[in-house]
Amino acid sequence: MTTPAPGKQISPEDRKKYDQVFMQVVMSVQQRAQASSPPQTGNLAAMFHREQVTEALQGCAMLIAGWNAGTIDAAGTSRTSRALKALGETEWAERVEGLVNIDEDGQNRE
Repeated sequence: MTTPAPGKQISPEDRKKYDQVFMQVVMSVQQRAQASSPPQTGNLAAMFHREQVTEALQGCAMLIAGWNAGTIDAAGTSRTSRALKALGETEWAERVEGLVNIDEDGQNRE
């Protein structure tokens, strides 16, 4: 079994240049996850929903920690994206996945 790449290195110049965009995406994702609600009623749906919100928020924390260390964390990207898809937030999942290219195209804006 191979271990996934830890992430993509970001130069200090690019980090400074794209910091606002990166943080805007991550903060918006956090807000969307916290404002979401279970698609169905019932304890099981509520429990699954809470689990996915927690996953999204933990993934965001990984992304922020990686960003502060000059990396776009691959595991954080995957975790956040997967949780957002489970919450029905496909568009936001794609934005998170696009963060890996933030220094290439600048298209990850709200």
